[in-house]
Amino acid sequence: MNNELTEENIKKLREELEYRLTVKRAEISKEKLVAAAHGDRSENAEYKEACANYRENDNRIQYLMTMISTATLIDDTHLNKLTLGINSKAKIKFIEDDYETIVTLVTTMDLDPQNMCISIESDLGKALSGKKARAKVEVDAPGEKYNIEILEIL
Repeated sequence: MNNELTEENIKKLREELEYRLTVKRAEISKEKLVAAAHGDRSENAEYKEACANYRENDNRIQYLMTMISTATLIDDTHLNKLTLGINSKAKIKFIEDDYETIVTLVTTMDLDPQNMCISIESDLGKALSGKKARAKVEVDAPGEKYNIEILEIL
């Protein structure tokens, strides 16, 4: 995976992991015990649902552990206003469409395409990262290439 994450991102992942390992797992175990007391497990919908919840929680725990152990820590405390990096905002122009918008480069955890919060690991994010205002860059996206101009760093 090797996602680039900030210390705050990793803290959130650890908090969720702790919650799922302790509180959530205990809740699901209790649900399983209560459901199992209702009788035949092969026809017990409550028991089957509790087992599915347990597997879902376990899958999420595995995902969180992988994210934490493989993350590359990036420093978001030293923002350079001259170049684009994590948590930087910029006004950009898609040259072919003559369309202007403001984007924010974020980690994959803070991704929000509807609000133009673009992952620094995306094709667009990689193309913009480290660039200065007035730079023109080519974005090599799957199936297409397009050009962008960084109008200003905000």
